Amino acid sequence: MGRQIVMSDTARTQPVLPKSQEGERLGFAAHQAPSRGRLFAEQGCSMRSPFQRDRDRVIHSTAFRRLTHKTQVFIYHEGDHYRTRLTHTLEVAQIARSIARMLNLDEDLTEAISLAHDLGHSPFGHAGERALNQVMADFGGFDHNAQSLKHVTLLEHKYAQFDGLNLSYECLEGIVKHNGPLQASSSAPYIEIFNQQYDLDLERYPLLEAQVATIADDIAYCNHDIDDGLRAGLIKVDDLEQITLTKRQLAAIADSYGVLPQGRGLYELNRRLITLMIADVVQQTQNLLQTHNIKTQDDIRNAGDLLVQFSPIIEKELKELRAFLFTRVYRNEWVMKVMGAAQDIVIDLFETYQKSNETMPEDWQALLQTEDEQAKAWHICDFVAGMTDRFAVQEHRRLFDVTPDLR
Repeated sequence: MGRQIVMSDTARTQPVLPKSQEGERLGFAAHQAPSRGRLFAEQGCSMRSPFQRDRDRVIHSTAFRRLTHKTQVFIYHEGDHYRTRLTHTLEVAQIARSIARMLNLDEDLTEAISLAHDLGHSPFGHAGERALNQVMADFGGFDHNAQSLKHVTLLEHKYAQFDGLNLSYECLEGIVKHNGPLQASSSAPYIEIFNQQYDLDLERYPLLEAQVATIADDIAYCNHDIDDGLRAGLIKVDDLEQITLTKRQLAAIADSYGVLPQGRGLYELNRRLITLMIADVVQQTQNLLQTHNIKTQDDIRNAGDLLVQFSPIIEKELKELRAFLFTRVYRNEWVMKVMGAAQDIVIDLFETYQKSNETMPEDWQALLQTEDEQAKAWHICDFVAGMTDRFAVQEHRRLFDVTPDLR
C-alpha cells in the first residue's frame, strides 16, 4: 500500500467543550482536537466537520446499501418485520448518538463508527462468517471487523483519487478497535498489513466514541432479538417473566397500563429497556471517567480498561438475558438448521470459484490472473463476503442443480 499519514481536514471551529458534573472543562472528546488526518490529503469541507464527512461517506457506500439484504438473525425472506443487518445498524447508530450526546462526545464520529462497524459482514450473518473462516483457514481466516476495514480502505471504488472512502484516522481506529485493543502480531491479516502502513495504535484502547458504538451494538441486539424472537414464536412473554431484567420491566408496565395487546406491550418493554440501559451506561461511564481521572484522549487510550460500561448490576442481569437468547433464539433448532444450510451455500460458492475462476463475473476474473494462491483466495473471499443473502442464493442456483431451501 505504501501510503503515508497526511494531515488534512481541521476540527470544527469553536467546538462546544464537554463539562463534567462539577462543571470542569474536559479534553477527552474527539471534537476537542483536530483529526489526525486521512490517508490521502483532501481539502477540508466548508459545510461539514471531518467526522460528518466520514458519516456521509459510509452512508453513500455500496457496502452500506448491501446491508439491506444481509441477515441479522433471520433470513430476509422469513418476514418483512425482522431486523436486517441494515436496520440493526441504524438502531445501533441511534442509540450510540443518544449516549454520545449525554456524555458530550462527538456524535458524528460515534455515528460514523456505528454505521461502519458491520460493513464487512458476510451474507447470512455469523453463519456466513463461520463458513468463510473455515474455507480461509489456510490463508489467515476471516474476520468481519477486518473486512469492514478493507471495505472502507480498499474495496469501495467510488472516488477518482483513491480506493476506499479515505476516512479519518479516528474513524478507522474506531472501526478496527471498537471491541478493545488488539495485538498487532496476532491480528487478522488485513489489519496487520494495514497497520504497518498506517499505525492505528492497536494495542491501546480506542476513543470513547468507539467504545460507545460497541455498547450501543450490545443494547440494540439484546432488545431487537427479544422482539424478533417473539415474532418468530421462539420465545413467549411468559419466558421473559423468568428473566430478572425483563421481569422487572414487565411488572412496571402492568402497574402502569394493566394488560396491553402484545404489540404495544412488546414495544413498551423494548423502549423501557433501552432507556434503562442507556441511563445505566451514561452513569457508569461518568463514574469511571472520574475514578480514572480522565482528562485527555491519551488518558483514555492508556486507561487499562474500557471506560464505557454497564454497571455491575445491569451487566449481571444482561448476562442472564444474553444466555437466554443464546439458547432459545440463536441456537434454536430451526435457526441452526437454516444457518447450517446457509453455511453450505457460502462454502459451495467459495470452492466453486476456487476450482474454476471462469464461474466468477468477468470484472472479478480479471483480478485473478496471479500464481499466488493466497491472493486468489482473498480475492474470492472479498467477492463472497460482499454478497447479499439474496445474491448468494441466486449465484448458488446459477451454479448448482440443487440449492438448500432456507426455511
